[in-house]
Amino acid sequence: MALTDTLMDGLDRYAIGPKLRELRLQKRMGLVELSQHTGLSAALLSKLERSKMYPTLPTLLRISMVFSVGLEYFFKREEPPITVVRSQDRIRFPEKTGRSKTSYHFESLDFPVKKKKLNAYLAEFSSLPVDDVKLHKHTGAEFIHVMEGKLGLYVRDGEKQLAKGDSAYLLANVPHGYRRIGSPVCRAVVVSVP
Repeated sequence: MALTDTLMDGLDRYAIGPKLRELRLQKRMGLVELSQHTGLSAALLSKLERSKMYPTLPTLLRISMVFSVGLEYFFKREEPPITVVRSQDRIRFPEKTGRSKTSYHFESLDFPVKKKKLNAYLAEFSSLPVDDVKLHKHTGAEFIHVMEGKLGLYVRDGEKQLAKGDSAYLLANVPHGYRRIGSPVCRAVVVSVP
C-alpha cells in the first residue's frame, strides 16, 4: 500500500529514521552489527534510517531494546525551530468577553507554539474615557511597542503617553491598563513574559 503525501509528511515529522541513525552512531555501531543484534537485515535498517521505509511497531520495539530506549523516544515531537503565523490565520479577541466597553482587542502572534518562552500579541486599542480604563495585573513583565497611533498607558495612578515608535517595559505585577488617545487607530505589539 502506497503512503499518501499527507501520511508521509505526518510520519516524517517524527524523524524516526534520523533518530535511529543518531542512536546507532552514538553507540559507534555499524549497520551490520545492529543487524546482528536485531535480526533485521542491514539493508532494511539502512532504508529505515534514510526514511525510505517506516518500521512497524514490533520492528521499532526490537531496535529500541538494543539501545535501551522506549518507543516514546521516537514519538515525542520536538518543537520546530521556527513557527510562522500568517495574518489570515490569526483570530481577533476582545480583552474580556461580556463587557460593553473593552480597552483593546488582540490577536495572538504565536498561538501554535506549545512551549512558549514569551507571549506575543498584536493589540488594537479602543478610545475610552479615563474612568472606563480597567487596570489589571499578572506575573512577569510586559513590553509594548506602538506601531500606529497614540496610546495611554496607565500604571498605578499615572498615565504615560506613547506615540508611534515609542516603547515601554513594565513589571506586570503592577496594576496597568490602556486606552487609545485621539487617533482613529492605535496598534501595538505587546510581548509578555511569564
